[in-house]
Amino acid sequence: MKIVDTHCHAGRNWFEPIELLLHQMNANDVDQAVLIQHRGTYDNGYLLECARRFPRRFAVVAMVDTSRPDAPSALEKWAGEGVVGVRLGPTERSPGPDPIAIWQKAAELGLVVSSLGNVDAFASDEFEDLVGQLPELTVIVEHLAGAGQAAEPPYATFKKALALASHSNVHLKVGGLGEISVRPSVLAPDFAFEHTPPLIELAYDAFGPQRMMWGSDYPPVSGREGYWNALHGVLEHPAFRTDEDREWVMGKTATNVFKLG
Repeated sequence: MKIVDTHCHAGRNWFEPIELLLHQMNANDVDQAVLIQHRGTYDNGYLLECARRFPRRFAVVAMVDTSRPDAPSALEKWAGEGVVGVRLGPTERSPGPDPIAIWQKAAELGLVVSSLGNVDAFASDEFEDLVGQLPELTVIVEHLAGAGQAAEPPYATFKKALALASHSNVHLKVGGLGEISVRPSVLAPDFAFEHTPPLIELAYDAFGPQRMMWGSDYPPVSGREGYWNALHGVLEHPAFRTDEDREWVMGKTATNVFKLG
């Protein structure tokens, strides 16, 4: 099975150098990863350098300063250097007369948008209207649409966010169970969470495995359950009922969306 980790961070200013991510990938038989630029950093040079240094291991999702009117041209520059996507929040808009200019530029360039936000923003009518206006733009909703361990039945807001599945251009990232589970106050010898809400099951019913993809959130995941547990928590999750389900979520969806060779 090909495994692609669709959500990793690396850097010189924050997080860890690329070599530590490569160690985790090699130790856990992860074939490829998507490097996601972290918020506030608009120089994507280090991530592109990593992709060049280690061919066929990494794809890069950039960030640009969307408060600036030249953000679309900056995005075009980074696309020319090899990024495959841009990270935009669901409420992020461009200054000037066209508030969705940066989103339209991403679509024009054939880039993917990886979107970080909270569940209320993803459940909003404004975000659904945006993705509906740009059916040719592939949008990936990060971190299970921002739902977390505080989610409670009947999960109304989360279910409204999952209604984005009605748009075929929208995909969903699934992180490790540590993102959505209550961590024990004392870590027992046997690994287990105290409570995990059925968010992955609901996401599966809405999106299906062919529009879901695993992303570890390395290295923040190291402060939750750790890389191996984050991988196997999704790989072995009962929501994914067949080997084909697992192949899509763990690698095939990402290979298609990010055009990974």
